[in-house]
Amino acid sequence: MSSHHIIRDKQEPALLIANGESCSFELMGQLLEWSPFVVVLDGAAQRVLDLGIKIDVLLGDFDHNFDPQRMLQQQFPMEIVHTPDQDKTDLEKGIEFLIARGFPAVNIVWATGRRADHTLANITNVVRYKNNLKVVIFDDYSKIFPLVGSFEKWYVAGTAISLLPVGEVKGIVTEGLKYNLHHETLKLGYRSGNSNEAAQDGFVKVSSTSGDLLIMECWDNPNH
Repeated sequence: MSSHHIIRDKQEPALLIANGESCSFELMGQLLEWSPFVVVLDGAAQRVLDLGIKIDVLLGDFDHNFDPQRMLQQQFPMEIVHTPDQDKTDLEKGIEFLIARGFPAVNIVWATGRRADHTLANITNVVRYKNNLKVVIFDDYSKIFPLVGSFEKWYVAGTAISLLPVGEVKGIVTEGLKYNLHHETLKLGYRSGNSNEAAQDGFVKVSSTSGDLLIMECWDNPNH
């Protein structure tokens, strides 16, 4: 498995590889199909190298006796970006790096699983960037992205769709779900829109008046 260095015009989403649970070979292959710009957080570097994936940028604080120069010898040419800020997570640093470089979108993998604190922070923190970058988190069981304005997509009947508020989200209106919301409020820890589904083949629509809402497409089969 590899991605190849080609001239990119930033039309395709960049790929950001974090340091959580690995995804399937099939999913990684799909995301690498168009040879995206690949940013890897330092903790995942060796795992990525073992998969034969070409790294464009290695980013992190490089603590724990990590040797980025050894990685550079294996992956030349590769840009090494040192981000020592301890007030931000490595994933946040990676997202902000891509925003600064002018990328319009990013697909993120290996951001869930393993440590629960990292998973929760990675999933919820992406909402702060929703107006600067199109962010989608993938793993073998879900596709997660923040609601920006209104959302509309065609789904097969029975597709599992969950709505997760980050804080409080007001004025939520949905169409096409088995359990629709009509100008209602969801609040993290008190009421969420978990395990809803597309009522029939057709469009699902979601909108809200305030707050940060995550939309999750979910499935139980890792080979979905």
